[in-house]
Amino acid sequence: MILKTCGLAAATLIATLAHDPLPNLPLGTFLPAPGQKMMDVSGKETNLKDLLGNNGLLVIFTCNTCPFVIGSEGSAGWEGRYPEIAAFAQQHGMGVAFINSNEAKRNDGDGFADMQARYKEKSYAGHYLLDKDHKVADAFGARTTPHVFLFNNELKLAYKGAIDDNVGDPAAVTQHWLKDAITDLSKGQAVRTTETRNIGCSIKRMPHQH
Repeated sequence: MILKTCGLAAATLIATLAHDPLPNLPLGTFLPAPGQKMMDVSGKETNLKDLLGNNGLLVIFTCNTCPFVIGSEGSAGWEGRYPEIAAFAQQHGMGVAFINSNEAKRNDGDGFADMQARYKEKSYAGHYLLDKDHKVADAFGARTTPHVFLFNNELKLAYKGAIDDNVGDPAAVTQHWLKDAITDLSKGQAVRTTETRNIGCSIKRMPHQH
């Protein structure tokens, strides 16, 4: 099962945080590291500020290797929903950035060439960016893959947490937290659920980098 597979990852994350705590962004926080250059799978550098859409920006920290993303033992993982989510966000005037911050696994499935291949194979939309030395993840306080951050058109944090309430079975989802937040922002309404618990594998950081 996915939860069993990632049990050690959670323990590793807790140990890491005990020595070097990551920030916990309050709602309303301005987009962290807006000008930090990252390489997109297209081969061009960009930054998050330049990806802002008319109604906001969706940022999802992800990777190519975590079972919560790619699935495991009959569980779907969230990655299969990425193309639909990205299209939904774009249709609602949101920029879309998937970010891979797994610096410790660049030679083990999360390198740039791996990202390019996965973007094509899994029909991602939006941008897939390599976060060198996990600088952007550290600025966000991103902890897991996936970890969602949704910003409004003023680049202020409006939602953070999980995509929905069922990683293993898309058909069994009853709470579409991210889609609801995107819909609310695009209509200029208050986001009905602003924070949920992010669930996933720990981002694989290098020691003493953040």
